[in-house]
Amino acid sequence: MHRRLTYSIVLAGVLVVSVLHGNMRGAVGSTIQGTVKVIGLASSADAVVYIQQASGPFTAPAEPADMSQKGMQFVPHVLPVIVGTTVRFLNSDTIQHNVLSPDGEKYNLGTWKQGQAKEHTFAKCDKPPCAYTQLCFMHPDMEGYVVVLQNPLFATTGTDGEYKIENVPPGAYSVAVWHADGKAPTRPVTVSGTTTQPTVVDFVVGHSS
Repeated sequence: MHRRLTYSIVLAGVLVVSVLHGNMRGAVGSTIQGTVKVIGLASSADAVVYIQQASGPFTAPAEPADMSQKGMQFVPHVLPVIVGTTVRFLNSDTIQHNVLSPDGEKYNLGTWKQGQAKEHTFAKCDKPPCAYTQLCFMHPDMEGYVVVLQNPLFATTGTDGEYKIENVPPGAYSVAVWHADGKAPTRPVTVSGTTTQPTVVDFVVGHSS
């Protein structure tokens, strides 16, 4: 009887701990949002706002991220990913394309026709953000960017410059912005776990002509 009672108490304790642990893992964090204004450009799209360092570890997604060549453009124009992510480059045009990058470890994936795709894994980034310019030597006007980051707490702006980073755990962070044509100072931010109100952080990016 005593052993059975002890076992029941222990089992109940395990269940309580499991429930609490599950709730913590499923808890929704706070939101950091705001606007990025790029001086000198009509559009403030394609700025990547990101938290520089966050507690991990972080695992790259099992499925590749996609960057297509469509309408003689890289789509999306800017693709932020975390370290270890594989990017799949799909040719959606009726003509042949190539993908190469002069940055980082440098690569040239060759040339392929419509409906075919090739992949590249961004296995390391010594000092995030690591921006890889994507080029097509057959069409010099084509240009895109893969931006490699330390963690998945990031967002890309639309044409209005607005962004939203959701599910940010409570803590003190440095929030930064990457843009192909300019820079902005990093902003310190403290996210509280006691409010449902978003933390608003705006940036002004100085355009480099």
